[in-house]
Amino acid sequence: MQKQKVTEVVLLACGSFNPITNMHLRMFELARDHLQDTGQYNVVKGIISPVGDAYRKKGLIEASHRLEMARLATANSDWIKVDDWESLQAEWLETAKVVRHHYEELHAEDHNKDDVDTVHHGKKRRVDENHSEISRHQERRDGPKLMLLCGADVLESFAVPNLWKQEDIAEIVGCHGLVCITRSGSDPYKFIHQSDDLWQHHRNIHVVHEWITNEISATHVRRALRRGYSVRYLLPENVIDYIQERRLYSAESEQKNADIILAPLQRYTSASSSS
Repeated sequence: MQKQKVTEVVLLACGSFNPITNMHLRMFELARDHLQDTGQYNVVKGIISPVGDAYRKKGLIEASHRLEMARLATANSDWIKVDDWESLQAEWLETAKVVRHHYEELHAEDHNKDDVDTVHHGKKRRVDENHSEISRHQERRDGPKLMLLCGADVLESFAVPNLWKQEDIAEIVGCHGLVCITRSGSDPYKFIHQSDDLWQHHRNIHVVHEWITNEISATHVRRALRRGYSVRYLLPENVIDYIQERRLYSAESEQKNADIILAPLQRYTSASSSS
Protein backbone atom coordinates (compact mmCIF):
# COMPACT_ATOMS: atom_id res chain seq x y z
CA MET A 1 0.00 0.00 0.00
CA GLN A 2 1.41 3.37 -1.06
CA LYS A 3 2.04 5.81 1.78
CA GLN A 4 -0.03 8.99 1.57
CA LYS A 5 1.97 12.09 0.77
CA VAL A 6 2.01 14.71 3.52
CA THR A 7 2.00 18.35 2.39
CA GLU A 8 3.69 21.03 4.46
CA VAL A 9 1.38 23.97 5.24
CA VAL A 10 1.92 27.54 6.37
CA LEU A 11 -1.11 29.27 7.92
CA LEU A 12 -1.55 33.00 7.27
CA ALA A 13 -3.97 35.15 9.28
CA CYS A 14 -4.68 38.69 8.08
CA GLY A 15 -6.71 41.21 10.06
CA SER A 16 -6.75 44.22 12.31
CA PHE A 17 -5.61 42.50 15.53
CA ASN A 18 -6.91 45.55 17.37
CA PRO A 19 -5.90 44.21 19.86
CA ILE A 20 -4.76 40.64 19.38
CA THR A 21 -6.73 38.29 21.66
CA ASN A 22 -6.31 34.78 23.00
CA MET A 23 -8.88 33.66 20.43
CA HIS A 24 -6.68 34.86 17.58
CA LEU A 25 -3.94 32.59 18.90
CA ARG A 26 -6.37 29.76 19.59
CA MET A 27 -7.44 29.76 15.93
CA PHE A 28 -3.94 28.72 14.88
CA GLU A 29 -3.92 25.80 17.30
CA LEU A 30 -7.36 24.63 16.17
CA ALA A 31 -6.41 24.85 12.50
CA ARG A 32 -3.15 22.97 13.01
CA ASP A 33 -4.85 20.15 14.93
CA HIS A 34 -7.58 19.83 12.29
CA LEU A 35 -5.24 19.76 9.29
CA GLN A 36 -2.77 17.36 10.85
CA ASP A 37 -5.57 15.02 11.93
CA THR A 38 -6.40 14.49 8.26
CA GLY A 39 -3.02 12.83 7.77
CA GLN A 40 -2.55 14.89 4.62
CA TYR A 41 -0.88 17.98 6.07
CA ASN A 42 1.92 19.00 8.38
CA VAL A 43 1.57 22.60 9.61
CA VAL A 44 5.08 24.00 9.91
CA LYS A 45 4.47 27.70 10.49
CA GLY A 46 1.86 30.31 11.34
CA ILE A 47 2.04 33.96 10.24
CA ILE A 48 0.13 36.90 11.72
CA SER A 49 -0.09 39.86 9.33
CA PRO A 50 -1.73 42.96 10.84
CA VAL A 51 -3.38 45.29 8.34
CA GLY A 52 -1.85 48.69 7.66
CA ASP A 53 -3.20 52.01 8.91
CA ALA A 54 -4.50 52.82 5.42
CA TYR A 55 -7.31 50.27 5.92
CA ARG A 56 -9.13 53.13 7.70
CA LYS A 57 -11.27 50.97 9.95
CA LYS A 58 -13.07 52.77 12.74
CA GLY A 59 -11.12 52.60 15.99
CA LEU A 60 -8.01 51.17 14.33
CA ILE A 61 -4.98 52.26 16.33
CA GLU A 62 -1.50 52.64 14.83
CA ALA A 63 0.05 49.59 13.23
CA SER A 64 3.21 50.01 15.30
CA HIS A 65 1.22 49.26 18.47
CA ARG A 66 -0.73 46.38 16.91
CA LEU A 67 2.50 44.83 15.65
CA GLU A 68 4.17 45.08 19.04
CA MET A 69 1.16 43.56 20.82
CA ALA A 70 1.14 40.69 18.33
CA ARG A 71 4.85 40.11 18.90
CA LEU A 72 4.34 40.08 22.65
CA ALA A 73 1.44 37.65 22.29
CA THR A 74 3.49 35.20 20.21
CA ALA A 75 6.74 35.55 22.14
CA ASN A 76 6.39 32.07 23.65
CA SER A 77 5.24 30.34 20.47
CA ASP A 78 7.73 28.20 18.60
CA TRP A 79 5.76 28.25 15.35
CA ILE A 80 3.57 31.40 15.14
CA LYS A 81 5.38 34.53 13.96
CA VAL A 82 4.42 38.13 13.22
CA ASP A 83 5.16 39.70 9.85
CA ASP A 84 5.20 43.48 9.36
CA TRP A 85 5.28 43.66 5.53
CA GLU A 86 1.57 44.36 5.08
CA SER A 87 1.37 46.92 7.87
CA LEU A 88 4.32 48.90 6.51
CA GLN A 89 2.72 49.54 3.11
CA ALA A 90 1.67 53.13 2.44
CA GLU A 91 -1.59 52.04 0.81
CA TRP A 92 -4.12 49.39 1.80
CA LEU A 93 -3.46 46.08 0.07
CA GLU A 94 -6.05 43.52 -0.93
CA THR A 95 -5.73 40.28 1.04
CA ALA A 96 -5.03 38.43 -2.22
CA LYS A 97 -1.88 40.54 -2.69
CA VAL A 98 -0.77 39.78 0.86
CA VAL A 99 -1.30 36.07 0.26
CA ARG A 100 0.61 36.37 -3.02
CA HIS A 101 3.51 38.10 -1.26
CA HIS A 102 3.85 35.43 1.39
CA TYR A 103 3.49 32.66 -1.16
CA GLU A 104 6.36 34.19 -3.13
CA GLU A 105 8.44 34.56 0.02
CA LEU A 106 7.71 31.00 1.04
CA HIS A 107 8.78 29.54 -2.29
CA ALA A 108 11.73 31.87 -2.61
CA GLU A 109 13.00 30.43 0.69
CA ASP A 110 12.28 26.89 -0.49
CA HIS A 111 14.05 27.29 -3.83
CA ASN A 112 16.92 29.16 -2.22
CA LYS A 113 18.20 25.87 -0.89
CA ASP A 114 19.24 24.99 -4.45
CA ASP A 115 19.66 28.39 -6.07
CA VAL A 116 20.74 31.46 -4.13
CA ASP A 117 19.45 33.79 -6.86
CA THR A 118 15.87 32.56 -6.50
CA VAL A 119 15.11 35.15 -3.80
CA HIS A 120 15.85 37.99 -6.17
CA HIS A 121 13.75 36.45 -8.91
CA GLY A 122 10.92 35.96 -6.43
CA LYS A 123 10.99 39.63 -5.49
CA LYS A 124 10.95 40.62 -9.14
CA ARG A 125 7.93 38.44 -9.81
CA ARG A 126 6.16 39.80 -6.75
CA VAL A 127 6.02 43.36 -8.07
CA ASP A 128 4.64 42.26 -11.42
CA GLU A 129 0.88 42.40 -11.00
CA ASN A 130 0.13 41.38 -14.57
CA HIS A 131 1.28 37.78 -14.10
CA SER A 132 -1.01 34.76 -14.02
CA GLU A 133 -1.33 33.67 -10.40
CA ILE A 134 -2.99 30.39 -11.26
CA SER A 135 -0.29 29.30 -13.73
CA ARG A 136 2.47 30.27 -11.29
CA HIS A 137 0.78 28.33 -8.53
CA GLN A 138 0.45 25.22 -10.68
CA GLU A 139 4.18 25.31 -11.38
CA ARG A 140 4.93 25.01 -7.65
CA ARG A 141 2.51 22.39 -6.42
CA ASP A 142 5.32 20.32 -4.89
CA GLY A 143 6.41 23.06 -2.47
CA PRO A 144 4.86 24.14 0.84
CA LYS A 145 1.19 25.14 0.70
CA LEU A 146 -0.05 28.47 2.02
CA MET A 147 -3.57 28.64 3.47
CA LEU A 148 -5.48 31.67 4.69
CA LEU A 149 -6.76 31.25 8.25
CA CYS A 150 -9.92 33.12 9.22
CA GLY A 151 -13.09 33.10 11.27
CA ALA A 152 -16.57 32.45 9.89
CA ASP A 153 -17.23 36.20 9.85
CA VAL A 154 -14.52 36.70 7.23
CA LEU A 155 -15.94 33.89 5.11
CA GLU A 156 -19.38 35.50 5.25
CA SER A 157 -17.91 38.90 4.39
CA PHE A 158 -17.19 37.54 0.90
CA ALA A 159 -20.86 38.29 0.15
CA VAL A 160 -20.68 41.96 1.23
CA PRO A 161 -20.93 44.19 -1.88
CA ASN A 162 -17.71 46.03 -2.79
CA LEU A 163 -15.71 44.48 0.05
CA TRP A 164 -13.98 41.78 -2.02
CA LYS A 165 -13.19 41.29 -5.70
CA GLN A 166 -14.50 37.98 -7.02
CA GLU A 167 -11.20 37.24 -8.73
CA ASP A 168 -9.40 37.72 -5.40
CA ILE A 169 -11.68 35.21 -3.70
CA ALA A 170 -11.04 32.75 -6.54
CA GLU A 171 -7.29 33.25 -6.19
CA ILE A 172 -7.24 32.84 -2.41
CA VAL A 173 -9.58 29.86 -2.20
CA GLY A 174 -8.90 28.24 -5.55
CA CYS A 175 -5.10 28.51 -5.67
CA HIS A 176 -4.21 28.33 -1.99
CA GLY A 177 -6.97 27.26 0.36
CA LEU A 178 -8.95 28.52 3.32
CA VAL A 179 -9.20 27.30 6.90
CA CYS A 180 -12.34 28.67 8.56
CA ILE A 181 -12.99 28.46 12.31
CA THR A 182 -16.68 28.29 13.23
CA ARG A 183 -18.40 30.60 15.69
CA SER A 184 -21.78 30.55 17.42
CA GLY A 185 -24.65 31.53 15.16
CA SER A 186 -22.77 30.90 11.93
CA ASP A 187 -23.18 28.08 9.43
CA PRO A 188 -20.16 28.07 7.10
CA TYR A 189 -21.34 24.90 5.33
CA LYS A 190 -24.63 26.54 4.38
CA PHE A 191 -22.87 29.72 3.26
CA ILE A 192 -20.46 27.75 1.08
CA HIS A 193 -23.32 25.71 -0.38
CA GLN A 194 -25.27 28.86 -1.29
CA SER A 195 -22.29 30.55 -2.97
CA ASP A 196 -21.49 29.35 -6.48
CA ASP A 197 -18.06 30.99 -6.28
CA LEU A 198 -17.13 29.20 -3.05
CA TRP A 199 -18.75 25.91 -4.00
CA GLN A 200 -16.56 25.76 -7.08
CA HIS A 201 -13.56 25.49 -4.73
CA HIS A 202 -15.25 23.89 -1.72
CA ARG A 203 -12.65 21.11 -1.55
CA ASN A 204 -10.06 23.78 -0.73
CA ILE A 205 -12.08 25.09 2.24
CA HIS A 206 -11.48 23.42 5.58
CA VAL A 207 -14.16 24.19 8.15
CA VAL A 208 -12.98 23.66 11.73
CA HIS A 209 -15.62 23.31 14.41
CA GLU A 210 -14.66 24.85 17.75
CA TRP A 211 -16.32 22.66 20.36
CA ILE A 212 -14.98 24.74 23.26
CA THR A 213 -16.78 27.93 22.30
CA ASN A 214 -14.78 31.09 22.78
CA GLU A 215 -16.45 34.27 21.56
CA ILE A 216 -13.77 36.80 22.43
CA SER A 217 -14.35 39.89 20.32
CA ALA A 218 -11.73 42.60 19.90
CA THR A 219 -14.59 45.11 19.70
CA HIS A 220 -15.92 44.00 23.07
CA VAL A 221 -12.41 44.01 24.52
CA ARG A 222 -11.91 47.62 23.43
CA ARG A 223 -15.25 48.56 24.99
CA ALA A 224 -14.22 46.99 28.29
CA LEU A 225 -10.89 48.80 28.20
CA ARG A 226 -12.58 52.15 27.53
CA ARG A 227 -14.83 51.60 30.53
CA GLY A 228 -12.03 50.52 32.83
CA TYR A 229 -13.18 46.90 33.15
CA SER A 230 -10.85 43.94 33.48
CA VAL A 231 -9.84 42.06 30.33
CA ARG A 232 -7.68 39.56 32.15
CA TYR A 233 -7.71 36.06 30.60
CA LEU A 234 -9.07 37.55 27.34
CA LEU A 235 -5.66 38.82 26.21
CA PRO A 236 -2.13 37.65 27.01
CA GLU A 237 -0.87 39.29 30.21
CA ASN A 238 2.02 41.07 28.49
CA VAL A 239 -0.40 42.55 25.95
CA ILE A 240 -2.61 43.88 28.74
CA ASP A 241 0.45 45.46 30.38
CA TYR A 242 1.43 47.08 27.08
CA ILE A 243 -2.06 48.54 26.62
CA GLN A 244 -2.27 49.86 30.16
CA GLU A 245 1.19 51.39 30.13
CA ARG A 246 0.40 53.33 26.95
CA ARG A 247 -3.32 53.92 27.61
CA LEU A 248 -4.05 52.79 24.08
CA TYR A 249 -7.80 52.34 23.96
CA SER A 250 -10.03 55.27 24.83
CA ALA A 251 -13.20 57.01 23.69
CA GLU A 252 -11.01 59.20 21.48
CA SER A 253 -9.17 56.31 19.81
CA GLU A 254 -12.46 54.52 19.08
CA GLN A 255 -13.57 57.53 17.00
CA LYS A 256 -10.51 57.36 14.80
CA ASN A 257 -11.53 56.98 11.12
CA ALA A 258 -15.18 57.33 12.17
CA ASP A 259 -15.95 59.63 9.23
CA ILE A 260 -13.79 57.80 6.68
CA ILE A 261 -15.05 55.11 4.31
CA LEU A 262 -13.32 51.75 4.72
CA ALA A 263 -10.53 51.43 2.13
CA PRO A 264 -11.94 48.48 0.12
CA LEU A 265 -15.43 49.99 0.00
CA GLN A 266 -13.99 53.29 -1.17
CA ARG A 267 -11.80 51.65 -3.83
CA TYR A 268 -14.30 49.20 -5.25
CA THR A 269 -17.32 51.51 -5.05
CA SER A 270 -15.51 54.25 -6.96
CA ALA A 271 -14.22 51.71 -9.48
CA SER A 272 -17.68 50.31 -10.16
CA SER A 273 -19.26 53.74 -10.48
CA SER A 274 -16.65 54.92 -12.97
CA SER A 275 -16.92 51.83 -15.17
